[in-house]
Amino acid sequence: MFPLDVFFAYTLACVLLVISPGPDNLLAIGRGLSQGKLAAVVSGCSSGAGILFHVFAATFGLTLLIQTSEVVFYIVKAIGAAYLIWLGIKVLRSRSLFTLEAAKEQSLKTIFSTGFFSAALNPKPGMFVLAFVPQFVNPELGSVTVQMVVYGVWFAVLTAMGFSMMGVFSSRLSCWLSKKPKFVAGLNIGAGVTFITSGLAVALMKQR
Repeated sequence: MFPLDVFFAYTLACVLLVISPGPDNLLAIGRGLSQGKLAAVVSGCSSGAGILFHVFAATFGLTLLIQTSEVVFYIVKAIGAAYLIWLGIKVLRSRSLFTLEAAKEQSLKTIFSTGFFSAALNPKPGMFVLAFVPQFVNPELGSVTVQMVVYGVWFAVLTAMGFSMMGVFSSRLSCWLSKKPKFVAGLNIGAGVTFITSGLAVALMKQR
């Protein structure tokens, strides 16, 4: 049902997507810098859970409904865009996503919910899953639903692992970054702008 050559090509494509810069891996990196390895892993896993939400939504039709229903599409789009823009404004105001100074620690529950909603409320991953995963599904090899779920779960696992590793690695950069406060400030501004830009991109999405 899952030919090795196809699965390898799919895995490679997923890895390239995971390492592409975006708001969710910035969250994991920020958590790693400010609260350490555990917070980074929790943030990475929460993004993977958000992808998993899109996988099951796409597999069982919710993403298809979003694509075909104008009202549902615009409701989801508005919520996702507003959340990303709100995160961006919050980062720009507090400048605390990337911080090396003593800061009030957030609970793991808060870290997980922030990462999950950042991924789950953004309709772009859902549209992507619906367009990307089926390219590797072959109806002649068995249940399409099973293949969609397995490929989708693997994408979510790779996302969680990749983002977690980025966050854990970033926590080791703290000594070097402590000597470059301007660079850290630039990271915060860049992250805030990335969130806002992603939110605006979602807001400007057109239904296909």
